[in-house]
Amino acid sequence: MRVSETFSSRQGEGLLTGTNSFFIRTTGCNLRCWFCDTPYASWTPKGKPSSLTDLVLQAQASGAQHVVLTGGEPMLSREITALTKLLRQAGFHITIETAGTINREVTCDLMSISPKFSSSAPDQQRHPTWHRRHQANRLPLATIQTLIDQSADYQLKFVVDSSLDFSELIELLDQIKANQKKVWVMPQGSSIEAMNRATYWLKPWCESHGFNYCDRMQIRWYGNRRGT
Repeated sequence: MRVSETFSSRQGEGLLTGTNSFFIRTTGCNLRCWFCDTPYASWTPKGKPSSLTDLVLQAQASGAQHVVLTGGEPMLSREITALTKLLRQAGFHITIETAGTINREVTCDLMSISPKFSSSAPDQQRHPTWHRRHQANRLPLATIQTLIDQSADYQLKFVVDSSLDFSELIELLDQIKANQKKVWVMPQGSSIEAMNRATYWLKPWCESHGFNYCDRMQIRWYGNRRGT
């Protein structure tokens, strides 16, 4: 499996915020969000082959009980099926962070699905090919529904850039069967200042609709840097 980085940190988003975890970040992605905060795993994917056994040993050495498979897009790799089985055999709680565009046979405790809005597409003039690919592949509703239905537990994690995304979020939830309590909404941004500004306009909207507001605590704890 090609891996961009592995590291120990705390989960900064969603249901398990604050949980000590070992992160395995695969490299490569089938989407190109303009605001991607891990371009080294998407726009310019960098990584090296790592054996599944070595990844499990690293997780064990970390001392954490939770493992997070993230990216890039971890579901791109066929090896994720075998890796999740090995991690489960080793006794880990497994979270998979995915955009929800690919379905594979995996073993996990929390499927963290982050569907992408149309506003996430890269600039059409600068990246015309990726703009088309991104828009064509970003929201396969049937795949998202299957991931929800097949998972032991799940969360839907939406990145909102502005209030223009609100109607698309509501429309998407009208088209899939999902528990409103499992919806997390977080602001697009990579600084504490951006997170602070968002609390004034996004948090009240979430509360009025019964959604969970999702801060990005890793930015508050460590800043916007790798290995966090």
